[in-house]
Amino acid sequence: MLTDDIKKSLGTYFSKLSSSVQLVCHKSSSPQQQELEELLEATAGCHERVEFVRSSTSSELPYFELHRSNSPVGISFTGIPTGHEFSSLVLAILNCDHAGQLPDKTTIARMKALKGPAHLKTYISLSCTNCPLIVQALNLVASFHPCLSHEMVDGSVAEAERDRLKVASVPSVYLGDQMIHAGRATLNELLETLEEHLGTEGEAIAAGEPEEFDLVVVGGGPSGISSAIYAARKGLKTAIIAESLGGQLNETVGIENFISVIYTEGAQLAAQLAAHVREYPVEILEHRRLESIATHRLDPTKKSLTLSTGEIVSAQSVIIATGARWRELGVPGEKYYLGKGVAYCPHCDGPYFKGKDVIVVGGGNSGVEAALDLSGIVKSVTVFEFQDQLKADKVLIDVLAARENAQIITSAGIEEIHGDGSQVTHVTYKDRNTQSLNEHPTSAVFVQIGLIPNSQFLQDTVETTAHGEIVIDDKNRTSVPGIYATGDVTTIPYKQIIISMGEGAKTALAAYEDSLLNT
Repeated sequence: MLTDDIKKSLGTYFSKLSSSVQLVCHKSSSPQQQELEELLEATAGCHERVEFVRSSTSSELPYFELHRSNSPVGISFTGIPTGHEFSSLVLAILNCDHAGQLPDKTTIARMKALKGPAHLKTYISLSCTNCPLIVQALNLVASFHPCLSHEMVDGSVAEAERDRLKVASVPSVYLGDQMIHAGRATLNELLETLEEHLGTEGEAIAAGEPEEFDLVVVGGGPSGISSAIYAARKGLKTAIIAESLGGQLNETVGIENFISVIYTEGAQLAAQLAAHVREYPVEILEHRRLESIATHRLDPTKKSLTLSTGEIVSAQSVIIATGARWRELGVPGEKYYLGKGVAYCPHCDGPYFKGKDVIVVGGGNSGVEAALDLSGIVKSVTVFEFQDQLKADKVLIDVLAARENAQIITSAGIEEIHGDGSQVTHVTYKDRNTQSLNEHPTSAVFVQIGLIPNSQFLQDTVETTAHGEIVIDDKNRTSVPGIYATGDVTTIPYKQIIISMGEGAKTALAAYEDSLLNT
């Protein structure tokens, strides 16, 4: 089940453990029980500090929990964590002993301040690339909180429970029978959700004295990390403020146009970027958002940055590299049915609608590609395009037109997404030629209408376009001296990874050059 190379790698990872970790497997008559036990035995066999234990407790489904020094740590799995979720198992073992890559003390304090007790469940699909991020984040929270536990549940194994809760999207996080989160999220976003639903206790985290840097990069995507590396190489005292390192890369599956690399995946490239920037003396303030930028109260040549945690940092120069996010339709029913038929990732959520009728909103390349992917598993897929023709490349349009179970409706604007309270049932759309309102039955709405720049917090600070892109000059300077911008958040054309990296390097060099001129 595990190759020799994987076993060798796991042995290296597990050597970091200072305490013993037990994989406690419950008894089950499930036909998958043997496969689970074989996986756990093989994993435990990679290092002496990891043990496989058969429990006398019975379970209807294949289930195991993790213990540290024979005491539960609040992390458990229903199902067999293979595929994308195998990394969740490995990290859970390390998290038991806090032997992996840990967040900073401010983030850990937020985890410990959550009110308990509480048991969270994340329903996943083993084919989902976003699910492990949620599972790993909540496992990490559970490892630090003595009264909060988390369980990964494979929806294909726990079918009865999945159907009872009407889980139609992954990842979906439940607190009891209440879904509190669906879809991709950063650790910071999950903590905010938990703080909202559970509340917090104890004293607020003290902000302390503002830390000072020569340059602060806001954003941890390809452009931001490139900026930070180049700034650090120039000897600037540098920090990165980001919700997560990797940015939109973490939502990208296959990458085939990154020159010199024939094929890679977003998560892999994001991990490589994170590892690269950690090789330099860059202060990484992860799991945070920038709330505002103001002139330093004591030194007008510096900027004062207030973070979502209440922390304040100051810098001579600031580079904004916050990228962009999925654009929403903004129609009634969209937010309500998120995770109940409304989705933004056809790769992750498409399998839940096998044999059903679905629609894709958006006729650009991403929308048509999504429709092509879905056409192989659903009963029918209909592409809705607001304009009078699709905007995708002709080769993609021709392939879609040849699919018997695909249709295209142009000059159509979605007005509302309807459902029965638990699932999407149909949409209302306006025919822009006749102005008539029409209904179209569907089980799912996959929204693929592009990206929107993450610049809202700066629109009163620097000049932006009507679409929210930050206006920059040829050296990525904004309208405010000392503030630069780079990557997808700017007016630079062609939003591509390789372009963002180059722009990040150029921006850092420009900031360094300007710092020399101003000294």
